[in-house]
Amino acid sequence: MQSAPNRNALIDTLRGVAILLVLLLHHALSYGFKGSVVSEWMPVWLLRALVFNGNYGVTIFFTVSGYLITSMALRRYGTLERIDWLHFYCLRAARILPPLLLALAVITLLALCGFDSFRNTGGGNNLGDGYLALALFSVVTFWHNVLMQSLGYFNYALNVYWSLSVEEVFYLCFPLACLLLRRQWSLAVLCLALVMVGPWYRAQHADNEIYFMYGYLACFDAIALGCLAAMVQPLVRAGHWRYLRYIALLLLPAIYLRGIYGHQVWGFTLVSLCTAVSLIHAPSVLPAAFQQLTRPLRWMGRHSYELYLFHIIVLGLLRNIISPELIEGNAKLIMLLVMVSLSCLLSHLVAHWYSAPLNRLIRSLRAPRRGPAVAVL
Repeated sequence: MQSAPNRNALIDTLRGVAILLVLLLHHALSYGFKGSVVSEWMPVWLLRALVFNGNYGVTIFFTVSGYLITSMALRRYGTLERIDWLHFYCLRAARILPPLLLALAVITLLALCGFDSFRNTGGGNNLGDGYLALALFSVVTFWHNVLMQSLGYFNYALNVYWSLSVEEVFYLCFPLACLLLRRQWSLAVLCLALVMVGPWYRAQHADNEIYFMYGYLACFDAIALGCLAAMVQPLVRAGHWRYLRYIALLLLPAIYLRGIYGHQVWGFTLVSLCTAVSLIHAPSVLPAAFQQLTRPLRWMGRHSYELYLFHIIVLGLLRNIISPELIEGNAKLIMLLVMVSLSCLLSHLVAHWYSAPLNRLIRSLRAPRRGPAVAVL
């Protein structure tokens, strides 16, 4: 758990909280907490709010991602209109594709071995293994959420990758929008338009969670708010902003606990807005009182992508080896501990021995960064 250099402690903490909320949600959907000591001393409404609003954790991820991508683009290229689209895509591919392809290879192998959690038999469907190739293709070409809108929930392991489809389609469009609009203020207007379209789209589909949670337009507003936060940051003073950050960080858990259902339209926007406000001039070092407290969360934040990809493989295997119907009482908490521990171990191994080396290798082999891509186009 050594601190990595040149990393922002608050951002890593937010990402750690977000991935932990996702892990809690997926564990609760499989094993639950009923009958455990947690369900006895925690009010039912609080426990349900804590574990079943995990999709807000994905919203936090989207906003942090938009902020980081835009901030790094400004540092690399000086201005967004000078972005080198080929260089941008190479960097994204180096980070995204190697661990994703490994996870999909493992899922395919487990599906062919007959493990139900990795086959197309979920959500009341029984599509058979013939759809497996289509499902895998939809993940690597970033339209798996669209496939889910057609088929519903059909593959326990693959369906969680809907969020990768949303994020990567945004980033396929991001450099092209920067080049075509040619002015940062024009890109800011486009981001504001996406922020306004998000609640409208969710209002049109408030009765269908696959649409209001997983659709492109249902989620682009969160990434766009992150992009806007990065654009606004140079225009405001850090000292004046810290009070707004404190307010946003206090409001964030309150909005989270208020829940998703009944607040489908504006809930995601409010989570995104609070996250975006907290990111502007985020402190790179936390106060000493929080350093040790947040250390595990910061580690999870640094490994959040691998945790996102591989925790569902661990949980799917556990579901097939130890049926949820056989787990009662405090054994559910033990299963949570086992799932989180194995996921962290697997994610560390993948990141250290596979993702990071391949990331460095691909970046070293890519074509050297060219001049402004506007001239190339």
